[in-house]
Amino acid sequence: MAAEQGRRRRLSLRWRIVFVATAAVAVALAVGSAAFVGVLRESLVAGVQLTAERDAAEFVGQVETTGASSVDTDADDDEQIVQLVAADGSLVASSDNADDGPALSLPELRRTDVPVPADDVESTPTPSSSDDDDDDSDSGNSGRGSSDDSDDGSDDSGGSSNSSGSAPTSTAPAAPQPTTTPVLIDDTTTATVTDSDGASFVAVARTATESGSGRELWVVAGRSLATVDGTISTVVGLLAAAVPLLLIVLAVTIWFVVGRALRPVDRMRQQVDEVTASSLDRRVADPGTDDEVGRLAHTMNRMLQRLDDSRRSQNRFISDASHELKSPLASLRQYAEVARAHPDRISPDELSAAVLDEGARLEGLVQGMLVLAKADERMLTRPATLVDLDDIVFAEARRLRRSTSLTVDSSAVGAAQLHGDVALLSQLVRNLVDNAARHAVTTVALAVRADDADGTVTLVVDDDGAGVPEADRERVFERFVRLDEARARDGGGSGLGLAIVREIAAAHGGTVAVQQAPGGGARFVVTLSTS
Repeated sequence: MAAEQGRRRRLSLRWRIVFVATAAVAVALAVGSAAFVGVLRESLVAGVQLTAERDAAEFVGQVETTGASSVDTDADDDEQIVQLVAADGSLVASSDNADDGPALSLPELRRTDVPVPADDVESTPTPSSSDDDDDDSDSGNSGRGSSDDSDDGSDDSGGSSNSSGSAPTSTAPAAPQPTTTPVLIDDTTTATVTDSDGASFVAVARTATESGSGRELWVVAGRSLATVDGTISTVVGLLAAAVPLLLIVLAVTIWFVVGRALRPVDRMRQQVDEVTASSLDRRVADPGTDDEVGRLAHTMNRMLQRLDDSRRSQNRFISDASHELKSPLASLRQYAEVARAHPDRISPDELSAAVLDEGARLEGLVQGMLVLAKADERMLTRPATLVDLDDIVFAEARRLRRSTSLTVDSSAVGAAQLHGDVALLSQLVRNLVDNAARHAVTTVALAVRADDADGTVTLVVDDDGAGVPEADRERVFERFVRLDEARARDGGGSGLGLAIVREIAAAHGGTVAVQQAPGGGARFVVTLSTS
């Protein structure tokens, strides 16, 4: 098994295509050649048989018209044989090129499974005028007749008179004569026979009633199959020489055609093999065709583009994450250094508050990065747990009222349930609410509505801030992207909140979009599937 697998690995696709295609054509040619030779032989034999049947019909006409002696058995045609066979199987006449015996034996001539008594065929039939004669002879005996006009009025003295008025003649009672009846079952019999020299003939036998004697004869006419055998031998020889030559030409043609077709693929393989992590901007050459090879090149270029975009996004993510992590770490280090060098300038309460604040920022940043990493690996799953989205929104509204002086309007929150992850949906709502609180001037409005007809739940979060410019409404969902006015550190944003919202919404079969609120601020609309 291992050797066979190794052999398969050593064979290139080019060789495998050549072998499979050539083998398939070879099988088709072999089957087709055999069928062609068989059909050709049958056609030629049928032609020879038709000629033999015509010969037999001609000889039958001669026998029934002028007698057996009129049949020319001395013809110089070596392709033809003619025999006259009596009903008992004896040979009456035969051409010089035929064997001494009949071409067809008596059982073949009769072609019947009905047993025939041997005494039925021991002698040829003779015409009889006796009133006791049977009329069972074959229809070919119609040339013979029996006289039923003989003396019905004869007595024991044997006197009789005929219709002409001649004197009666006395005769002694005749001894019963044996009656022979030839059994000629079929009118025509055809067979292929071989003579003592090994030559094959198509023999056609037909019954005939000889003129004059009225005896039944089989007329056997044969035609040699030597011409047929010679033609078939020639055709087989030509096929035996032509088929291998054709297969060789076919294999060579397939080899070059497949090689030419796969040459662009080999070039693409070499080009892709040269692509490294630092050169993902390289692309394979476009063959300029709209076939499978051209589509493969386009697919590989799109794959390389995705890899390049992923690498750029990853590098940007790492750079932004490093920058975001560096800020709280630098702040913690600064507070620690000041407290160590000047203990009197910072109280323990101030130091604890600073550490807790920056620690919370670090925790939120790491948590957000973890969620996005799971989203990249498609690990954000949607469990079948039934979640009350309105309860989550009401909880966030209460938290926002306690922690800020903003007016929080939750009057448009209606009952809505969907299947999902409670923790992820809570994070989605919190990120939107915190984003609205950072940009709102006085009011944050929350709304939830369920659409049973569409099987969706819609969450709307409005603020009365400056809004999001239309040019930035898609970019705002990218990672570590913050608009200019939100760059201040006291805003508290890491640039990951809205990116996390979009990933969580996508994991729940939904979308998120930003619009302009009726009051002029930003409106974030999240549509989630309930199932």
